[in-house]
Amino acid sequence: MSGAEAINAPKPRRGGPLGVILKWGEFVKFSHTIFAMPFALAAMMVASREHYQYLEFTKGELPAPAAKYGFPGIGLFLLILICLVCARTCAMSFNRIVDRKFDAKNPRTANRHLPAGEISLISAWTLCALSAIGFLVAAGFINTACLMLGPVALFFVCFYSMTKRFTDYTHVWLGIALALAPIGAWIAVKGGTMAELFTLLPFSQSLLPPLVLGIAVVFWLIGFDIIYAMQDFEFDRQHGLRSLVTAWGPKNALMASFLSHMVMLGLLLLFGILCKMRVAFLIGWLIIMFCLMFEHWIARKRSLKWVSTAFFKLNAVISSVFFVVVATEVLFPFFRRLQ
Repeated sequence: MSGAEAINAPKPRRGGPLGVILKWGEFVKFSHTIFAMPFALAAMMVASREHYQYLEFTKGELPAPAAKYGFPGIGLFLLILICLVCARTCAMSFNRIVDRKFDAKNPRTANRHLPAGEISLISAWTLCALSAIGFLVAAGFINTACLMLGPVALFFVCFYSMTKRFTDYTHVWLGIALALAPIGAWIAVKGGTMAELFTLLPFSQSLLPPLVLGIAVVFWLIGFDIIYAMQDFEFDRQHGLRSLVTAWGPKNALMASFLSHMVMLGLLLLFGILCKMRVAFLIGWLIIMFCLMFEHWIARKRSLKWVSTAFFKLNAVISSVFFVVVATEVLFPFFRRLQ
C-alpha cells in the first residue's frame, strides 16, 4: 500500500450507541470546534468583565460578582455554547452535502460518510435543518440582537461552502464565518436590542475590541486554510474549484498565507492593548507567533502528513493558548483576592 493509500484508507468504525455518536461527530468534524470556540469563549469572558464595569461604574447597578471575572451566568453560558455548536454543525453538514460529489472524486475525501454511503442524504439534511433551528431558538433566548442577526450568521457560515465555485478568495469567506463566533459571543453578553447594539456607549462597551479580534480570526483562517488547500491543489485545478492556491500557485499562496498570519499577530496585539491585557497575554502572543512560524516551516515540506499536522495540531494549540492567556488575565484579580 502506498503512503497516499495508507493515509486515505477507511478508518474502522465502532458499533453501538457510542459508534453512532462518533460517526456523526466525525461527519461534522466536531474535533475542529477547537478552532473557533476558544476565541468565542475568550470574547465572552472579556465582554462579561467589561459589561460588569459598565453596569457598576456608569449605570450604578450591582451585577452578579461572577461577571467581573468573565462568567456571564450559567444560563447565558449554556446558550452561547448551544449557538456555537449548532451553527458549526449546520455549516459542516451543509458543506458535506453540497461537496459530496467532489468528495467522491477526490481520493483524499472519498471515504467521507456521504460518498461512502455511511450516512444518507436525508439524514444529513435533517441534521443541518435541526441545527439551524436550534441555533435560532438559542439566539432568540439570548437577546433580540442575536435573534435578528442569527439568519445573517447562518448565511455566512453556510454560504462559504459555495464560494470555491466562483471566487479565488474562498478563504476570506471561511475566515468571516469563524470570526462571527467571538463577535457573536460579545454581542450575546452585551445584550439588548438592535438599536442598543449600535448606540454610542463608553469605549469598553463598543464593538471595537470584538471587531479587532474577529478580523484577527479572519486573517488567521485565511493563512491556515491556504495551507490546508495545498493538499488538493491538483484536484481542485482539474475540477475547476477555486482558491488562492489554484489561482496563484502554491509558492505565492504560501507567501500570502504568511503575510496573513503576520497581520493576525498585529491585530491580536492590538486586541490585547484595547482590553488592557498584560504579561500573561504577551507570553501567549509569543507562543502563538512561534506556532505560526513552525506551521509555515512545516508547510514548505509539502508532505500531506505534515500539512495535516500544521493544519490541525498547531492551530488547535494557537486557539487554546489564546483562550488560556485571556482567561488568566480576566481571572487574575480573583486569584489575587484569595491570597
